[in-house]
Amino acid sequence: MNLEYVLPNEIEKRSFEIIASELGGRNLPEEIRPVVMRVIHTTADFDYLDSLYFSPDIIETAMQAIRKQAVFVTDTNMAKSGINQSALKRHGCSAACFMADPDIAESAKQNGTTRAVASVEKAAALDKPVIYAVGNAPTALIRLTELIEQKKFLPELVIGVPVGFVNVVQSKEMLIASGIPCIAARGRKGGSNVAAAICNALLYMADSKI
Repeated sequence: MNLEYVLPNEIEKRSFEIIASELGGRNLPEEIRPVVMRVIHTTADFDYLDSLYFSPDIIETAMQAIRKQAVFVTDTNMAKSGINQSALKRHGCSAACFMADPDIAESAKQNGTTRAVASVEKAAALDKPVIYAVGNAPTALIRLTELIEQKKFLPELVIGVPVGFVNVVQSKEMLIASGIPCIAARGRKGGSNVAAAICNALLYMADSKI
């Protein structure tokens, strides 16, 4: 077994080189390549080459949202923590997760819903552009889609990558069918790490357009 000696500050670069070499000649559209590559880098899962869905013109939509200094709302604090804070600051953006807020727990209890649903409803009241990233709770994605269809919440875009088995596939397909600008991971795979990776990829892409 031959080990590679790679300096700490070169590990990410080397990882992306390995990913590129293992694409098997697959040509990814340049527009979405940074997102797909970063998700594979985060997960070491090449299935995302085929499962990631991008709605038309989604990258330009994301760049416009970042230029508007959008708030990235996540459905877990893990996803929020995974978003690069320096990148957010460079663009005047911020990140928020309402799941642990006392008013969210109370609202969910009173209405017989999940905290993820209550968080979506709280985000809908924000007076600023929103990029909503769901990596864990399909109930959040379902409620998002309902509010979008009712025109009660129009986020700039939605990142729909919850992971699991119950209503996960269905919630993603509902999102795609809604017509809202979105990036989704079709199937059961996803997670908070994937949600954060997509957010970071978009922020880094915005860096190149400054």
